[in-house]
Amino acid sequence: MHNVTHDIDGECFLVDLEQGMHATVKYKRDNSVITITSTRVPDELQGKGYGKVMMEKALAEIERLEFTVIPECSYVVHYMNEHTQWSHLLSK
Repeated sequence: MHNVTHDIDGECFLVDLEQGMHATVKYKRDNSVITITSTRVPDELQGKGYGKVMMEKALAEIERLEFTVIPECSYVVHYMNEHTQWSHLLSK
């Protein structure tokens, strides 16, 4: 349902949502470490739980690709503090 596309050239993950819209997780990559710099859910879908969907799907894809994460974006810092099941992805 909520597919994730990894746009390597654009340094982002696109998470398909509803009505052909997608959320965006932008990053900078240094080898196997991804620094998440920003996230965006379309205005029309904000406040409907899609931020959580975006993060779950993007982090699952990051895990599958065997990257680690530095959360730079405040939303990601908050999300990862609240959802400790992803703490193993944090870059040391």
